[in-house]
Parts: sequence; C-alpha cells; structure tokens
Amino acid sequence: MSALAFFDILEGAREAGTTRLSAAAVAEIFELQQQELAALAGVHRNTLRTHPESPKLQVTLRDLMRLLSAASEDHEDLPRAVFLIKNEPIPAFRHKTLIQLVGVDRAEDAIGYLESVRSGFAG
Repeated sequence: MSALAFFDILEGAREAGTTRLSAAAVAEIFELQQQELAALAGVHRNTLRTHPESPKLQVTLRDLMRLLSAASEDHEDLPRAVFLIKNEPIPAFRHKTLIQLVGVDRAEDAIGYLESVRSGFAG
C-alpha cells in the first residue's frame, strides 16, 4: 500500500476536530467489536465512548495503526494486511498473532518481526 493510501486511512481514523484516534474508526478498520477493542486496550468498554482520550486506549489505537502501517508495506490491499495482523500465528511468539502482541504491550516486537521478515530474516 502506498504511503499516501495509508495516510488516507490514518486520517480517516482521526476523531474529527481532535488530534486523537477514534476508537470506533479503528475498530471498523480492524473489524473488531467495541468489546474486543476495549479488552485489547485493557479498558472498560464504556471507556471507548465516555473517555476516548484515555491514555491507555490511545496508546493501543496508535500501536494498532503503527502495526497496520508496517504490515501495509508488504501488502497492497488493506483487507490482506488486517487479515495478517489478526490471524497469522507467529511461531517466534509462541504462535500468538500480531494483534495479540499489541494486547500484551509488545507492539514494538510485532513491528520488529514484520521488519525482519521484510529484510529476509524469518525467525
């Protein structure tokens, strides 16, 4: 996916009139239910609606978008990149998926994995 196409996706995930990401928009991109996104962020489901500025929530939303950015460098279409993030078990991480790594505060490891695969190292 081109950088410009990703920028459009990122801009679409922005909460209108703010500098933060919209939980609803990010959930839609990743095809997650609100409850799933709340669990991933480690916040109560009502936090997505009542306190969208929650630092814990915003960190998770940013990590998801960073991961999507990294995955989209190798996958031209958004559905394929999201599928990879949500469903591909990674042997190096005890067969967790990339989105599961975000849920346990290991987004840097997930992004590092994608970068290592891109450069030719697979494990």
